[in-house]
Amino acid sequence: MSQRVCIIGGGVIGLASAYALVRQGFEVTLVEAQESLGSQTSFANGGQLSYRYVAPLADAGVPWQALGWMLKGDSPLKLRPRLDAAQWRWLAGFLGACRHSVNRRNGAHLLRLALLSQSTLQSWREEDGLQGFDWRRNGKLVTFREQKSFEHARHNLADSGQQQVLCAAECTALEPALGDTPFVGGIYTPDEEVADCHAFCQQLATRLRASGRCEILLGQRVRGIRHGGDKVQAIDLGERVLPVDQLVLAAGHRSAELRLPGLQLPLYPLKGYSLSVPIGPQHRAPGISITDYNRKIVYARIGQQLRVAAMVDIVGFDPSPDPARLALMRRQAEQTFAAAGDYAAAIEWAGMRPATPSGVPLIGATAYRNLWLNLGHGALGFTLACGSGQLLGELIGQRSTSIDMQGLAPRVA
Repeated sequence: MSQRVCIIGGGVIGLASAYALVRQGFEVTLVEAQESLGSQTSFANGGQLSYRYVAPLADAGVPWQALGWMLKGDSPLKLRPRLDAAQWRWLAGFLGACRHSVNRRNGAHLLRLALLSQSTLQSWREEDGLQGFDWRRNGKLVTFREQKSFEHARHNLADSGQQQVLCAAECTALEPALGDTPFVGGIYTPDEEVADCHAFCQQLATRLRASGRCEILLGQRVRGIRHGGDKVQAIDLGERVLPVDQLVLAAGHRSAELRLPGLQLPLYPLKGYSLSVPIGPQHRAPGISITDYNRKIVYARIGQQLRVAAMVDIVGFDPSPDPARLALMRRQAEQTFAAAGDYAAAIEWAGMRPATPSGVPLIGATAYRNLWLNLGHGALGFTLACGSGQLLGELIGQRSTSIDMQGLAPRVA
């Protein structure tokens, strides 16, 4: 194919898009503002590839629950209202999506995309021999501390036969590291996976460079997008202007800074945190991925470290870690898995997850006929990256898409 695709963003979404496009025969230029790839939101995320448990955050009852959380010192959600129109627009959209019918519909869109992503990653691993990122199919157990939330989750299970409802004793038998933790039960999905997102990004970059079909430009912040009529023409890199044939925005929440007439992106960063806890031979870390539903904390063993991730902070655009939030997460993790690793040597991290109000990403065309979006994956960026890249390549190549695009195609004004 003669046309070259330029991608803005070198995180897992941008890299997976580039890899899928190169596989489908395109020439690609990837532009990243940082001096290294996968160094922002993709660097130390939760690591769970949670394909079947993809319910959006927006749901009936969540606003009232969030108000209760805000009055507690150990809340998994923190909201700091700001004099920021983007924040209020996002919150208004989020409240509008907090209906059970909307949640189920959006959850179905996410599940369709997630299962495509799982099969796409499988084909990359098996057909291309892609490895070196601590991938395992280890299963995932969502555990519940309260009977009410456990019963609610049981009631809303999809009748797919892929998920198993377990009592407390069965949870401990499945994952002995749970010990005597006060969980009343859990939901187990055996075919969920885990991997190191940052290492995955590096493996993709290595393959892209070796392909001879991808140019990677590091340390190049895009200052603006030049356009004419219904077409984008070039990106402004400060010291030079780079003409484009096709352009993909995959720069997370920073994509909204690249303003274009008629393009308003409903994105806002949800700050999350993680600890990377070293595991020694004396430790007992869970081998299955664990989600502590009531505390909203996820645990994933990635190689010789336990990745602990949590929190949703809607506090603006400051990516710096909040020591109090990290301390809370560390304390709760030690209460749950005291012997899982060396918490004193844990590496702390915070990242800005780009989210849409509905929780469903924006994948596809815009009003500009050569401008494409791959944005807004929230906390599911790693999970959805491969499928999103596959779809993007099919759309740009004007081929039939692997799945129905209903609910996924952008609706941007």
